[in-house]
Amino acid sequence: MGGDFTGWIGRERSLADRIDANRAEALRVTLESADPAMAEGRPLPELWHWAYFWELPPLSGVGPDGHAARGEFLPPIPLPRRMWAGSRLTWHAPLPVGALAERRSTILKVEEKSGRSGRLAFVTVGHSITGPGGLAIEEEHDIVYREAPAAGAPPPRLEPAPVTAAWRRELAPSPVLLFRYSALTFNGHRIHYDQPYATGVEGYPGLIVHGPLLATLMVDLARREAAGRRLARFAFRARSPIFDTAPFAVCGEPGAEGATLWIAGPDGALAMQGEVSFG
Repeated sequence: MGGDFTGWIGRERSLADRIDANRAEALRVTLESADPAMAEGRPLPELWHWAYFWELPPLSGVGPDGHAARGEFLPPIPLPRRMWAGSRLTWHAPLPVGALAERRSTILKVEEKSGRSGRLAFVTVGHSITGPGGLAIEEEHDIVYREAPAAGAPPPRLEPAPVTAAWRRELAPSPVLLFRYSALTFNGHRIHYDQPYATGVEGYPGLIVHGPLLATLMVDLARREAAGRRLARFAFRARSPIFDTAPFAVCGEPGAEGATLWIAGPDGALAMQGEVSFG
């Protein structure tokens, strides 16, 4: 992989932010959430904290893909493609809209692996978010770095999504949705809004729908269908990308203590899967 990055394990960074009501309201209308209008004092809905704690690299410190250049906090892994692979979250207390909050991040693990598509590297970052009531959210975030596929390489095998679902919501992604979510999360990754870059440079068939946006839509489905239940834990894993070229389905199957959630692509492939537990 071109270097030993174990020395980066344990590196820490803290960011403070106010859970601004305007940003929460902008996210609500972008998601077409069933929540009432955001106002100070209301609990921030689950996973909406991803629209806060912006990392603010100067424009001169941005790489060719639109991400912050590597080597400041995350290790400078020399693999060109970076994606959000999954997360595991626990909610301890609400984050009130309007409150001051702090996120402390620590690099927990750096692993090199080999897959069907070539070399891979995984970086796991732990986040703890505190608000006025103390610890609010604990999260482990997995980032995957991978090689670009070789020219003429066969497409990866896709796992089929479950055919039936008790909960189901159809969505048609649009460049406007992806641009808004990129802006609200201050995510400069060009695969989400720059169609010539996504197709011409990285070779995708269209813009890629953000992994955290898909995860947020899965949790939103659980919140719609199990209104009144408190979310305690959520874990998800990305399986295959969703593009802006066709509609996809957000699906769920409730159980005794939570629900299984997944994203089904337009071809019926499993794009993301997760489990939510109710408190």
